Order: sequence, then C-alpha cells, then structure tokens
Amino acid sequence: MMVDDRKQTLSNILQNVILENRGKLSISGVLDVLSFDDQIVILETELGLLNVKGDNLRINKLSIDTSEVIVEGDIISLAYSEKDYEKKGGSLLGKIFK
Repeated sequence: MMVDDRKQTLSNILQNVILENRGKLSISGVLDVLSFDDQIVILETELGLLNVKGDNLRINKLSIDTSEVIVEGDIISLAYSEKDYEKKGGSLLGKIFK
C-alpha cells in the first residue's frame, strides 16, 4: 500500500483517544479486546492494535455497539502497531515452521 493510499484510507476513519490525568482512558473505534490483565490491555482498533500498559488496569466500560472502551488504572504508556501485524512479522507458529 502506498503512503498516499494509506493516508486516504485513514482519513475516512474517526477515532478518539482521551486520557484524563493518566487514570482514565476513553477510546472510540474499538473493534475487539484481544487481551487484558491488570498490567496490559491490547485492543484492535480501526487504526491498528493499541497496547495500553500500566498498573491496576481494569476495563470499566466495553460497548461493542458503540465501539467504545474505557480503561481505568495507573496508565503508563499507549502504543499503536500496525493492524496487519500477521502479514509483517507473521505469527509465532509461522516463524517456527518457516
């Protein structure tokens, strides 16, 4: 995918990430919660995978109908990675049997 194509595709997607006092994170445009515990929450969003790291994390609101998630706790970092992560690095089994 060319850079211009990607910019055009991303311009059609609206996602809000609101962090309040490093304690409450509201995210729209969430497709799925892939994994979560009290130290990391991994979300599949319209714009890629979003990793939320912190301490005492909990999901306070999860609405698939409105694509919203609220995470509360001591939030340390937010990091996006590409949505097509399987194409780039491949899965763990793919790497083993390669």
